[in-house]
Amino acid sequence: MPYPTPASPLSPTRPGAEWWRTAVIYQIYPRSFADASGDGIGDLPGITSRLGSLVDLGVDAIWLSPFQRSPQKDAGYDVADYCDVDPLFGTLDDFDDMLAKAHAGGIRVIIDLVPNHSSDQHVWFQEALASVPGSAARARYVFRDGKGPDGAEPPNNWESVFGGPAWTRTTDADGEPGQWYLHLFDSSQPDFDWSNPVVHEEFIRILRFWLDRGVDGFRVDVAHGLVKADGLPDYHPPADADSMGGEEENVPYWGQPGVHDIYREWNRVLAEYDGDRALVAEAWRPTEDETALWVRSDEMQQAFNFPYLLTEWDAAELREVISESLRAFGAVGAPSTWVLSNHDVIRHATRYALTAPLPQGHGIGPKSPGQPIPALGLRRARAATTLMLALPGSAYVYQGEELGLPEVVELDDDVRQDPTWFRTGGERYGRDGCRVPIPWSSDAPGYGFSPTGESWLPQPAVWGDLARDAQEGDPASTLSLYRTLLATRRAHGLGAGELEWLDAGDDTVAFRNGDVIVVANTGDAPVRLPAGEVLVSSADILDGMLPADSACWIAA
Repeated sequence: MPYPTPASPLSPTRPGAEWWRTAVIYQIYPRSFADASGDGIGDLPGITSRLGSLVDLGVDAIWLSPFQRSPQKDAGYDVADYCDVDPLFGTLDDFDDMLAKAHAGGIRVIIDLVPNHSSDQHVWFQEALASVPGSAARARYVFRDGKGPDGAEPPNNWESVFGGPAWTRTTDADGEPGQWYLHLFDSSQPDFDWSNPVVHEEFIRILRFWLDRGVDGFRVDVAHGLVKADGLPDYHPPADADSMGGEEENVPYWGQPGVHDIYREWNRVLAEYDGDRALVAEAWRPTEDETALWVRSDEMQQAFNFPYLLTEWDAAELREVISESLRAFGAVGAPSTWVLSNHDVIRHATRYALTAPLPQGHGIGPKSPGQPIPALGLRRARAATTLMLALPGSAYVYQGEELGLPEVVELDDDVRQDPTWFRTGGERYGRDGCRVPIPWSSDAPGYGFSPTGESWLPQPAVWGDLARDAQEGDPASTLSLYRTLLATRRAHGLGAGELEWLDAGDDTVAFRNGDVIVVANTGDAPVRLPAGEVLVSSADILDGMLPADSACWIAA
């Protein structure tokens, strides 16, 4: 596969100009990106075969969701061996080949790390189950005696993010009920006890294993978890709370101060390696200031900006969250990050067109209230991306959003696989709809995802119209819009720029970043654009008027 010569070598840069400060990072959900084996599940050779398309798109790095050895109870976020590749996805040799070819194309590689919990099939947890209470094996996880005279009640009232209780009782060797173990997620995902130094040592070993192979960083799953409040006090979230605590204060298992010591420890490990390695926090916090705590100079390099992701398509709200993000992250010397979709949220081409609110983590299905208006969603999604990619800092793109993919709402109950669906008895649809394998070829089996046409989640008929090859060469396509945005962003250095707000109407977001003026119209009526050459627009501009639900860049 031919690759262009990288614009810059994958090597260290001067302080303050590290690659992660301005990078556009493309998230790959491996099981849904490209399947080379034909079994209907994406794999590492499939990723390697499609790297040229990402070079062509113009991204700077990729982030891979878990591909490590796992029983796949939670699509790989239940890790049984942190230092091996699950056979579903290939081998360590396949990973090394993919990494080398990505680097040859000027693309850096970030991988997922899941430190809050392991799989219940991890050797440590199997040893814990076979050991007695108080043993060193059990001390690696959060085991507790139950309440009540016979220990039949869980240690506290915590609930799993996926629904149901956060505790499961074990059975002792003699068949009698035993202790309880904590799992903030599925019962197959026991939480580590990070007060134990042995856990710290193991994850430093894991970090070094992948750093030595050449990875450029880690996206840290549930980075606001890990440490639990002393005494494990009772806590019950509000009924309308989002699933990861992004709107709540003082949760005894989210955002505890001790978690920052872990990332200072990891920061020192990464500093031993050249190439500006990066840690990226998945930290769902209520405010930008709290999120910024994860990216102080001696901790992580980036933190996902979930307050921005959760913001409605509203000019006033967008201006506020952008201002607050730049202020809060800038105060600790970190770049703001911007993200609209990922593997855990309803795709923004659907989310922006919901006709009733849905709490984060609930997902959407055919019987959900607030069914989306597809054309409106795509229009707003294109505009929101046009706005986002003009902001200074680093941005994330989730696979398939460059094709304008919507959430797949019409999935039959019997094909769903998200633990959320099962643990809530079908009350919450969960995240399957944003994880459906993406389309590459309009008339190929499986829309080019798999040579056999197999697909671990069924693909909708609309995938044919949205496939990559159907959008190639069409200047009005969403794929062409993304390519133009990324090329123009790079040419004008917008990632390293500074934002200056411009006067605008109530339904308009307008700012200058370097030599580019950005205007986004969130209202219902067209707005007059300032004079200047239009560099890129999410919709056709007529007589100098920007249509509703659209955005554009103008040469200043």
